[in-house]
Amino acid sequence: MFKGHPKGLIPAAVANMGERFGFYTMMAILSLFLMSKFGLDETGSGWIYSTFYFSIYGMAFFGGLIADKLRNYKGTIFTGLIMMSFGYLFLSIPTNVTQDNKTFLIIMTCLALFTISFGNGLFKGNLQALVGQMYDNPQYAAKRDAGFSLFYMFINIGAIFAPFIAPAVRNWWLGRSGFTYDANLPALCHEYMEKGANMGADAMAKLETLANAASSVSVANLGEFSGKYLETFNTGFHYSFAVAILAMLISMVVYMKNKKGFPDPASKQQKSTEELAEIEMPLAEVKQRIYALLAVFGVVIFFWFSFHQNGLTLTFFAKDYTLLKLGSWNITAEMFQAANPFFVVFLTPVVMGFFGWLDAKGKEPSTPAKIAIGMGIAALGFVVMTLGSFGLPNLDEVRAMGELPAAQKVTPFLLIGTYLILTIAELFISPLGISFVSKVAPPKLQGLMQGLWLLATGLGNQLLIIGAIFYKNIPIWATWSVFVVACFISMFTMLFMLKWLEKVSK
Repeated sequence: MFKGHPKGLIPAAVANMGERFGFYTMMAILSLFLMSKFGLDETGSGWIYSTFYFSIYGMAFFGGLIADKLRNYKGTIFTGLIMMSFGYLFLSIPTNVTQDNKTFLIIMTCLALFTISFGNGLFKGNLQALVGQMYDNPQYAAKRDAGFSLFYMFINIGAIFAPFIAPAVRNWWLGRSGFTYDANLPALCHEYMEKGANMGADAMAKLETLANAASSVSVANLGEFSGKYLETFNTGFHYSFAVAILAMLISMVVYMKNKKGFPDPASKQQKSTEELAEIEMPLAEVKQRIYALLAVFGVVIFFWFSFHQNGLTLTFFAKDYTLLKLGSWNITAEMFQAANPFFVVFLTPVVMGFFGWLDAKGKEPSTPAKIAIGMGIAALGFVVMTLGSFGLPNLDEVRAMGELPAAQKVTPFLLIGTYLILTIAELFISPLGISFVSKVAPPKLQGLMQGLWLLATGLGNQLLIIGAIFYKNIPIWATWSVFVVACFISMFTMLFMLKWLEKVSK
């Protein structure tokens, strides 16, 4: 599979696996951690989550500017690894939340998240530039697209394990302290600590039942149990973040060991500048290319707004509405986040082969057409969620009951099937969108246009909060319908512009 590719491809991918491990650790547990740690609701947690994921992509733009300014790509990449490690270190330190220090600890948590996002910004785009430099060698130039697809596939191997390891560490800590895991207990414990005897009768009864089931002894004092369970539950989450530090350290070792063998994008910067100076495009063509790219950027915002719900509303749905059992295996809400990287790893060769087969027949669609198709596929994923959610009670009703009865919960295969469809859509859009930008961007604006692609992704992530607001306030099926509409509008917009985009990209 890697035959004919530069030797540095695999070490670069392994060096990136730590970042992916941390990324999917956060996607699996961050929103749930914020709710159990600070008692935030879906909206409050969603604001922090969406801003964090906006920052990761927004900071990649500034990370590229910093590396260009310093002309030190390798040093910038290593600094990014260090900063991400410190961010995870800050998150891994257990703290006890009180009414007096709650605001301070939320601010400190946000600072730790900013440290991770800034480090990611220094690391992510610049490592991709380094990989791109490998394929500037004429010996490998023809395999550039395949190389990036393999790179994209390989780095997601680390991401597969994160959603299993993070909850396993938390559950290990719960077991060590005499408790068992229950996804519904943190919210019930917070409600009891806030309302006490004024808590709803059904929710109170459910808390008593779950508290006795989760404890090694019968619970006599719900207040004492609630405080202890939350402290233990959240300490386990903190230790889960610590695992990401180990992944970062492995990436650092691999990167430093292979650093000298990696190309340096800065070494050819001067030559590239001179070459670009010789390339003159008519001003009208430059404008057309920029307009086309801005149009695509505007469209993909809605894909990321929908797709990255996997760490937010789809995770909430796993916790609140999904039967957390596969056969005889008890699972957690966080584990569903392994589905996307798993499907990326195993479907990338299939999608590459499918496009190769179409190309051999002369029927391969253009890149803009593929992006439009991907939008349609994403819409179908949320159609599945909409149909599977009909008849489910609103979130307020579930909260009043304390937990949705097992007989009313949906099968976990609903989410697994949705992630399968959304991953196929991702493979049509994400790597191909980057390819489209690199092809269409005017030579002197390559860096700026790639940065704007990342910013568009970040803006889509910031809009994730809309999903959290809808999830809490409207019927569940209607929440997924919003994403169906968003994706279909994006698809038809791309189809409407298709001939123009194809003309510009020729």
